[in-house]
Amino acid sequence: MTPFAILFLIVIYFGILFIISHVVSKKDSGNEAFFKANKNSKWYLVAFGMIGTALSGVTFISVPGEVGNPDLQFKYFQFVLGNAIGFIIIAKVLLPLYYRMNLTSIYGYIEQRLGVVSYKTAATIFLISRTIGSSFRLYLVVIVLQRYVFDYYGVPFTFTVMMSLLLIFAYTYRGGLKTIIITDTLQTFFLVLSVFLTIFFICRSLDLSIFTAFEEVKNSNYSKIFFFDDYNKGNYFWKQILGGIFVTIAMVGLDQDLMQKNLSCKNIGEAQKNMFTFTGIFVIINIFFLSVGALLYMFAEKNGIQVPMVDGVARTDFLFPEIALKSLGLIPAIVFLLGLTAATFATTDSALTALTTSFCVDFLGMDKTENLNKPNIVRTRHLVHIGFSFLMFLVIVIFNSVNDASVVKMIFKIASYTYGPLLGLYAFGLFVKSKTVNDKLVPFICLISPAICYFISTNSAKLFGDYVIDNELIIINGLITFIGLLSISKPATKETRF
Repeated sequence: MTPFAILFLIVIYFGILFIISHVVSKKDSGNEAFFKANKNSKWYLVAFGMIGTALSGVTFISVPGEVGNPDLQFKYFQFVLGNAIGFIIIAKVLLPLYYRMNLTSIYGYIEQRLGVVSYKTAATIFLISRTIGSSFRLYLVVIVLQRYVFDYYGVPFTFTVMMSLLLIFAYTYRGGLKTIIITDTLQTFFLVLSVFLTIFFICRSLDLSIFTAFEEVKNSNYSKIFFFDDYNKGNYFWKQILGGIFVTIAMVGLDQDLMQKNLSCKNIGEAQKNMFTFTGIFVIINIFFLSVGALLYMFAEKNGIQVPMVDGVARTDFLFPEIALKSLGLIPAIVFLLGLTAATFATTDSALTALTTSFCVDFLGMDKTENLNKPNIVRTRHLVHIGFSFLMFLVIVIFNSVNDASVVKMIFKIASYTYGPLLGLYAFGLFVKSKTVNDKLVPFICLISPAICYFISTNSAKLFGDYVIDNELIIINGLITFIGLLSISKPATKETRF
């Protein structure tokens, strides 16, 4: 597939998104539509659209790419099972709390439970965490576009990043969540379709039927799922399960991005129905992503294709695009590009909207009655939207200059440090009903905890006899934060007990 053909396809793709955005936001581009989609979203659209938001380009490229590592293979599915348990906990514990309090920003709970400084701290943690995480996810698709399209035309990497963010800004700044509910549904359709069609095209190239292909995957050296042999390693079953549970609770249940979509449903019943449906689809689709990874390595082995090298380092993130765009033909290349674009931009547009919502609500108080009719309030929201777009641009450019690891590893590693304090804050609020905290000291606890975790993580082999800390780092981080909050706690009043 030529660079011009790829570029033309991207233009068509975004043209469709712009048309949808224009139609959806034409009659209503106010803050209520931007923040809450007027509390009128259909649960089945939210459930389906959340698949694209939750998976992202990381799942699309990095997860299949890591299947070739003998120590990883289908290890990621253990983590996915932990994710599923985490989603159920969110549906049964956190969503009822958020609906009962009628929240626009989920961090409003922290304000009422622990105080204003704690509230601002929680919102700041989210802004930092989501900006970094979403920037990394967008970075993944941008480097693919750069390698296979824009390098051909001599376009600088920074310009590619800027144009990607400008396109996302252009179709989200007016309608926000109301637009994204629709566009993410379309993008998830492209994502799911591309997974199944990619499997079909690879199977056809390997002269396998769909059923024999899964049998071949099962019997290959890429499909080991459960690792119980060495608890010191990062792939150990219980590490992955527990890490999956708590990473999900923190990165989904305590994250404004995905919860904002849930809170746009009419009532708690529809929101829970959405979460349960989403969980089932999420588990199934990840099985297919891992299967794509095994098939890619089988195809590469048969055709003598090596993992692409970048600056002398093998980059498994590039194996899928290398095969899809150069070895399978035009239609599979189009299918791959649609899936990758849909996965990444569905995540980034949602994140950009959530970041804008959190800042406008948590720091500017746009949801408060006295501010609803202020002049230029929508214009201020647009400026905030621009500000976060520029911030993501800076993060991607910086990350590109220093990155030397698989993106999927980097995202979850960063998340363990940034989301851990959120886990501790909510755990304290939910389980220590009789106490509140010395509000002004909370930011220090939330800074000290990740610092301690960094020391523990980098020295775990020395401290614990070759034990390697993996996804369970977020649990340790949350626990240290929880203990720190206990150390600065005081008796709660009736008004702060929920």
